Amino acid sequence: MNTIIAFWNILRKDIENYYLKPPNISWGIIFPLSWALMLFMRSQQAVEVKEILPGLMAMSVLFGTTSMLAVTITFERKGHSFDRLLLAPISLKVMVLAKIIGSVLFGMFNAFVPIIFGAFLSDLSGVNWGIVFVGVLLIAFSSTLVGLVIAVSAKEIFEAQTYSNFFRFPMIFLCGLFFPVSTLPIFLRPLSYVLPLTYGVDILHFALVKSEMMSVWFDVLILSVFSVLLFYISMRNIQRKWIL
Repeated sequence: MNTIIAFWNILRKDIENYYLKPPNISWGIIFPLSWALMLFMRSQQAVEVKEILPGLMAMSVLFGTTSMLAVTITFERKGHSFDRLLLAPISLKVMVLAKIIGSVLFGMFNAFVPIIFGAFLSDLSGVNWGIVFVGVLLIAFSSTLVGLVIAVSAKEIFEAQTYSNFFRFPMIFLCGLFFPVSTLPIFLRPLSYVLPLTYGVDILHFALVKSEMMSVWFDVLILSVFSVLLFYISMRNIQRKWIL
């Protein structure tokens, strides 16, 4: 019971102090809309809203989760509030999971902002919402864990932001968000398949527009493996760098 209470208190604290702040909420709305507007303006032919939704959703999750978790944990480490959490009578895994869940929920909120606006511009009646939910959840988890790996490595907030951009911006162009991986130069395609976002975008493409590169279940398996591996790496580095 004490573990559940501690988990809830950490999660609630993060949501209230970080994720419910107006600038962060507006980020989840303005960011995908600005990208959608850019695509409409730059495209020389008609753009189908449903076709760009997978990319907008994935990008919204990616930027929301990696930014928030990497920066907030680095901020708490600088202010020594994270050190106080480490001294609390709760397991390290429970504390880290509470941090992860807060970021995942924020990322999922960001993902469905484009869906809400897309519903006014396109017919979404044929969408498989169950698979959309699974895809968004797995993207949020894997992206959050990328942010956690970054947070463990960064000592300053600006370092966390720099490292985040180092991972995020290549993913926009390599993971099939707006351009199919098959259109990339052959020498770049192997990079696409070692980035977890590629598999999440593939799930969303199947759910929204019924197109996919690989089996959905294969995508789910790969993203699950990525998430477990990233969690293991993060926990190992936390114990090695912050505790011992």
